[in-house]
Amino acid sequence: MTSTAHDWLNAHGDYLYRFALARLRDAHLAEDAVQETFLAAIKNPNFAAQSSPRTWLTGILKHKIIDTMRKGQREVVASDLMNEDDANMDEFFDATGHWAEKPVAWNIPSDALEQKQFFGILQGCLDKLPKKLAALFLMRDVHETDNEEICKEMQITATNA
Repeated sequence: MTSTAHDWLNAHGDYLYRFALARLRDAHLAEDAVQETFLAAIKNPNFAAQSSPRTWLTGILKHKIIDTMRKGQREVVASDLMNEDDANMDEFFDATGHWAEKPVAWNIPSDALEQKQFFGILQGCLDKLPKKLAALFLMRDVHETDNEEICKEMQITATNA
């Protein structure tokens, strides 16, 4: 690894990983996307210093994330083949789709966010959404990304967002 690549890894690796993880929601896919980003940067060092290295690397990473999402849409994930009975989410909801038992302290959002139960249920619900819709929800409502950035990154129109 060249000195510049090593410097980039130390300076921007954690940021790029968090960026990828927030969008892909899978630690292994995020790691792969970051590794592919650094490999692309090393193989094609066209960094012209017109922007910061982080901006350049993030631009490469965005393309890697989009490629990963497209690949995911073409492949069937094994967990998608499971029966609903196997998903273990039914215990939290009644037949109408409402909470079987309300989470404790639901009326205090900051407390609810800290509850392990809340994160488990949120992740389960996100897993049931199509990947693109779940990514859009995370970007908009959790990470508070503005609509223009979401549309640009996900290659959708503002109407679709």
